[in-house]
Amino acid sequence: MSSMGPPADENIETKKVDLRSMPSSSFGQAPQAHKVAIPPRQNLFKEFQDTIKETFFSDDPLRPFKDQPRSRKIRLGIEAIFPILSWGRSYNLKKFRGDLISGLTIASLCIPQDIGYAKLAHLAPQYGLYSSFVPPLIYAVMGSSRDIAIGPVAVVSLLLGTLLRFLIDFLSHAAIVGFMGGAAITIALQQLKGFLGIKTKQFTTNTDIVHVMHSVFNTAHHGWNWQTIVMGASFLGFLLVAKYIGKKNTKFFWVPAIAPLISVILSTFIVFITRADKQGVEIVRKIKRGINPSSVKDIYFTGEYLGKGFKIGIVAGMIALTEATAIGRTFASMKDYQLDGNREMMALGTMNVVGSMTSCYVATGSFSRSAVNYMAGCQTAVSNIVMSVVVFLTLKFITPLFYYTPNAILSAIIISAVISLVDYEAAILIWKIDKFDFVACMGAFFGVAFVSVEKGLLIAVSISYAKILLQVTRPRTAILGKIPRTTVYRNIQQYPEASKIPGVLIVRVDSAIYFSNSNYVKERILRWLMDEEKGDYRTKIQFLIVEMSPVTDIDTSGIQAFEELHRSLEKKGVELVLANPGPAVTDKLYASSFANTIGEDKIFLTVAQAVAYCSPKVVEDP
Repeated sequence: MSSMGPPADENIETKKVDLRSMPSSSFGQAPQAHKVAIPPRQNLFKEFQDTIKETFFSDDPLRPFKDQPRSRKIRLGIEAIFPILSWGRSYNLKKFRGDLISGLTIASLCIPQDIGYAKLAHLAPQYGLYSSFVPPLIYAVMGSSRDIAIGPVAVVSLLLGTLLRFLIDFLSHAAIVGFMGGAAITIALQQLKGFLGIKTKQFTTNTDIVHVMHSVFNTAHHGWNWQTIVMGASFLGFLLVAKYIGKKNTKFFWVPAIAPLISVILSTFIVFITRADKQGVEIVRKIKRGINPSSVKDIYFTGEYLGKGFKIGIVAGMIALTEATAIGRTFASMKDYQLDGNREMMALGTMNVVGSMTSCYVATGSFSRSAVNYMAGCQTAVSNIVMSVVVFLTLKFITPLFYYTPNAILSAIIISAVISLVDYEAAILIWKIDKFDFVACMGAFFGVAFVSVEKGLLIAVSISYAKILLQVTRPRTAILGKIPRTTVYRNIQQYPEASKIPGVLIVRVDSAIYFSNSNYVKERILRWLMDEEKGDYRTKIQFLIVEMSPVTDIDTSGIQAFEELHRSLEKKGVELVLANPGPAVTDKLYASSFANTIGEDKIFLTVAQAVAYCSPKVVEDP
């Protein structure tokens, strides 16, 4: 985004130009203008090595190991894999007090949520608890965030329940906002079966609004249970009020955190003493007691489910990593510490690999739990260990107490949890900033809500890639003018006070020039020239200056397009001049001999120098 004034380096240039505009006798000699430097040539292997490094290791993870003794390198290597060995040395009782309180708080939130999420993923209730026992322990040892609370989340549970049938490599922020909103609607609708007490096995397995609502209304006369509805609606109201209280006053953050557990305890007690299960209220019944059994024998690398597992793993993993990283960075910025992306990937990957061997399904950072963890005063990842210990005790001793827990309460807990995923404020902001992004956002939202999860994601990804393709193939260009009393040249649409230089057209290309856009760039520049020549100007355009500082790279098609542009301009009697090409572009201009074609004396360091070269040569029309 352009600033409202000239950048610092151009201010410096302005001062230099002002000094140079003074008589040379004032300084004893005339100033020398700098020319564009030709970057030193790199050998092919070194260039390839640097490209790979910047692509995959841009943050230089080996930087701390440089110039260190062998013993220090070994210690740093172990601490890089297990950060707990680094921050654990300064751990004390004061930090443990904060972690203990926050760990107990998020445990009270996670236990009822995990049982509900397991049902959402069409798994037995204990699998949700398994996923909040082993993965948090692994993350506490290997993760770099002090605030993330690990466990299963609603969106990933939904993905596992719907068996996605495609691969995804990229989602924009707008697409994620729309996807999360649509997923929240879908998740909430799926809970209507348990919330209304519908028992029929004919209830749709589709996730879209039309099919779900059709099934709901088709069972209205014979499938709904009024006791279930009353209980579910009452506790949903309680959960929403608790969430409102916590949002209104952060001092009461513990209210929405403990509300789900209170709901489970109270509803279980009510069903037990009234035997409402005899009146048609569906209950959880038996939850298998004991810690995670091994599931290594259930992992297959052949067979019909391999493809499905691979696809689900890719999509769920990408979303889990995106969600956890976004949550971790949010809280890291609030506490002013750095989140290590490489460590996060290692920690999340390892805990889910180990989890897959111990009967867990995909776990990641939960925003609701992490927010509660943060507000409860967590100091380190030990809060995850505390939560894990509480879940362990629950699995060993307490699971039989959930026998009479009504399914409607679990549905109410999930509905209250996913409501916050509908971020309408973010959607409004996206509309204000970028209309194309808003289309992607709404495409994801309506696709997930009205078609299916996978189709909604596919729509969002397609629109996002269409936007990228459009930006790449149709880069922006602008005509530049001189800001009064400076040597700064800016877009005349953004700065109406900027004045054009007689006989000189200055065009800026705001993109790398590749085969996909090279022809468009050439034709757009020629159209700018034609438009200027049609104007009522006393002086014919004789010089075309292309400002190339935003052009980060150029390929052979781009060079060819410039050669064709040069030939077209020669026929019109217009000279081509280049200003401020970057090192990669400069190297290719000289390697292709295009610099010799137009003349090395027509490649300048700044637009101001290029104008200073062109202006004296402009011949005014008689």
